Amino acid sequence: MWIVFAFASAFFAGLTSILAKCGIRSTDSNVATAIRTIVVLLFAWLMVFLTDTPAQLSAINGETLLFLVLSGLATGASWLCYFRALQIGDINKVVPVDKSSILLTVVLAFLLFREPVSAPKLLGLVGIGVGTYLMIEKKEGTAPAGEGHGWLFFAAGSAVFASLTSILGKIGITGVESNLGTAIRTVVVLIMAWVMVFVTGKQHAIRRIPKREMAFICLSGLATGASWLCYYRALQDGPASIVVPIDKLSILVTIAFAALVFHERLSRRSAVGLGLITAGTMVMLL
Repeated sequence: MWIVFAFASAFFAGLTSILAKCGIRSTDSNVATAIRTIVVLLFAWLMVFLTDTPAQLSAINGETLLFLVLSGLATGASWLCYFRALQIGDINKVVPVDKSSILLTVVLAFLLFREPVSAPKLLGLVGIGVGTYLMIEKKEGTAPAGEGHGWLFFAAGSAVFASLTSILGKIGITGVESNLGTAIRTVVVLIMAWVMVFVTGKQHAIRRIPKREMAFICLSGLATGASWLCYYRALQDGPASIVVPIDKLSILVTIAFAALVFHERLSRRSAVGLGLITAGTMVMLL
């Protein structure tokens, strides 16, 4: 069943991207993220009470709670690093570095959980890596002069923290019902998301959000909540080195909806990259 949850996570994650894009046409992305996290939090705790798991709160030991909190902090840190890297660096340089988190996840899963790394898995990683690179369309740089290689530090930090999010999350939900683990972790993410809003001075923009965009932001939050619940349910029973690549297939859902909603079309280069990502992921399931 963990494979079913992993693919469900990919579907909802892909849907999240489309709904979020519809909700940030004129709304600041940090503000939208913070509002979306509120919806995710409500959704996560609703699932906790519907499944009769609140009683497990008293059974959570200090070590489990620590790893859940660390996983939430890693998510927030990844967002902070990623947006800072995009601010001072070229998109076509930052994104490939950030996507390398999947490689680190497999390495850490091998070192910490002794998850086997077979020849097909290595081949799949190569396909995913090359495919992700090809999916990045070359664009002219927009980095401010004099920034040097600072963007590389933040982009690498984003990748490291994104990988730690998966690893710490898997450790944190060992012996804990996945819905409860997700709900606790989301509390930490919510705090960090709103810290980002106030640090950047965007709190006053909330009143100016159009009703239509607010609706899409909330729907995006519901999709995010569903994706997270499925993702951590899959991590609870399945190997992180396989669950994470399946979750990355959300790109297929995003591209399909982008073609239907925004009439976006893939270039030949991007189509080849998408094929490699899909093939690489399927090979890793062997």
